[in-house]
Amino acid sequence: MERPGPSGVTGSDASGPDPQLAVTMGFTGFGKKARTFDLEAMFEQTRRTAVERSRKTLEAREKEEEMNREKELRRQSEDLEPTSSGSNVARDCSKSSSRDTSSSESEASSESSDDELIGPPLPLKMAEEPVNHMEEDILGPLPPPLGEDVEEDDDDDDDDSEEEENPVQKIPDSHEITLKHGAKTVSALGLDPSGARLVTGGYDYDVKFWDFAGMDASFKAFRSLQPCECHQIKSLQYSNTGDMILVVSGSSQAKVIDRDGFEVMECIKGDQYIVDMANTKGHTAMLHTGSWHPKIKGEFMTCSNDATVRTWEVENPKKQKSVFKPRTMQGKKVIPTTCTYSRDGNLIAAACQNGSIQIWDRNLTVHPKFHYKQAHDPGTDTSCVTFSYDGNVLASRGGDDTLKLWDIRQFNKPLFSASGLPTMFPMTDCCFSPDDKLIVTGTSVQRGCGSGKLVFFERRTFQRVYEIDITDASVVRCLWHPKLNQIMVGTGNGLAKVYYDPNKSQRGAKLCVVKTQRKAKQAETLTQDYIITPHALPMFREPRQRSTRKQLEKDRLDPLKSHKPEPPVAGPGRGGRVGTHGGTLSSYIVKNIALDKTDDSNPREAILRHAKAAEDNPYWVSPAYSKTQPKTMFAQVESDDEEAKNEPEWKKRKI
Repeated sequence: MERPGPSGVTGSDASGPDPQLAVTMGFTGFGKKARTFDLEAMFEQTRRTAVERSRKTLEAREKEEEMNREKELRRQSEDLEPTSSGSNVARDCSKSSSRDTSSSESEASSESSDDELIGPPLPLKMAEEPVNHMEEDILGPLPPPLGEDVEEDDDDDDDDSEEEENPVQKIPDSHEITLKHGAKTVSALGLDPSGARLVTGGYDYDVKFWDFAGMDASFKAFRSLQPCECHQIKSLQYSNTGDMILVVSGSSQAKVIDRDGFEVMECIKGDQYIVDMANTKGHTAMLHTGSWHPKIKGEFMTCSNDATVRTWEVENPKKQKSVFKPRTMQGKKVIPTTCTYSRDGNLIAAACQNGSIQIWDRNLTVHPKFHYKQAHDPGTDTSCVTFSYDGNVLASRGGDDTLKLWDIRQFNKPLFSASGLPTMFPMTDCCFSPDDKLIVTGTSVQRGCGSGKLVFFERRTFQRVYEIDITDASVVRCLWHPKLNQIMVGTGNGLAKVYYDPNKSQRGAKLCVVKTQRKAKQAETLTQDYIITPHALPMFREPRQRSTRKQLEKDRLDPLKSHKPEPPVAGPGRGGRVGTHGGTLSSYIVKNIALDKTDDSNPREAILRHAKAAEDNPYWVSPAYSKTQPKTMFAQVESDDEEAKNEPEWKKRKI
């Protein structure tokens, strides 16, 4: 008889799993030995699989290369003589046989060194070259062959050449939106580096802020202010960090405001009685323009009618940082009309009223580094100078209706010059396209004599390649943002237009065009704000506010509130109202002369006039004392004769 095991089963069944226990635990295989995993073996298997795949890939590519070579050789053999073709075939056969032997040897050697190397064995050509350890660490398929890369590069070059041939295709002018700034000229435009906010300034002294992400289809500014009171805005520019805005107006003091319009600093005004402008702390005359330093945070530059260009720091508004004094060739003062920094910030360029363009090193204020004395006609205001993005070319927009291009490396003559570009504003500017292939500027027109245009010139040939009719007014400002790829234009009739392309442009105007215009809420039409107290006592509860329309209807039914005011009386008068005799001073005096308001009578007699009536019909005092009032007795008054008779004798004797 067999001995039962500990689990209550016989010895013959003790080695197998218990079916009842498996059902109770909820899974089969209970009681079996757990499977063990050998990680080293798994890694080795994975390595061998990767090596095998890489080897197959290499063999397939070698076969493709051989086939391509054979095709090329066949093409060459058709052109050559039969003798040469035979020698080539023999040479190819010898090469293929040697390649087969070398490949067999490499396979034999690789089988012996599989444990040491990771990856496929090197082919014959690669074995002769120095081994690249970076390629040994890479597992997986190899990069595509060189032929495919060459073809892709050729396709890219073809596309680039097509784009270079047609730079006009990159102009984003398929769509536009119009922002209504005011009724006067938009003389300043500024866009922050990210392209989220636009700021406009004009001859109406207003500065308006536009947020593309917050605007809807109504295109309304979210803030308007007058930072310089009654001075025209001439220049607005965001700093390179986008947190401050430089405001240059017709005053002698530039201002810096933050993104929300609050003042950060104001430059100090200089002493106008000092002869040497380098010894005063600030500008003493009207400003023209200003510019931020492209690299250094908090540094900016301004130019003024006091014949100086000054650099400032936001942290030190009480004194300028440095002073540049433009001079003629004879050493006389000359007024700069515009100024700008180079792209790297090392150079400062200024155009002057005598037609010259002068460029200084930022750290050397004494003598200009470049000086061209007749860049534009003398006596005209050069309205803009700007550097290209590569920093080698300078464009100048002159008051002599020209646009010129200069190479600062050979600053002895202009590269190109274009005429027939009328301008009537001292701030008409020009700018480069983001790819540096086009130059843009605007034209001015008389009122009712055509439309202002935005003109595009190719930088390489300086040909007039494209034009855009903006509006029936002058084009004053233009700005081509490199990130948004959108063009902002300020016009002479108070409009700011934004041109964009849905496919080529990014964000900006595309954000606000898709938003529908919001409707005005009913709560905005209430007469005044009130406090809602639903649980207050009736005596403290405020009456429910009604809209203005219902209140007006209720007032119309009220006879007192809806009573028409009576007009002034004309003529002699009626209804108890005295008529007027004219509104002049003489008529007033004549009217009041006839009214005798003086009383020359004796006041005692005026009172005694009513004594008899008061005695006959007492009403106030006499009835109260009628029973207790003593009888009035008056003393007898003697005449002068009786007094003389009654005098004593001693008085008569004395007399």
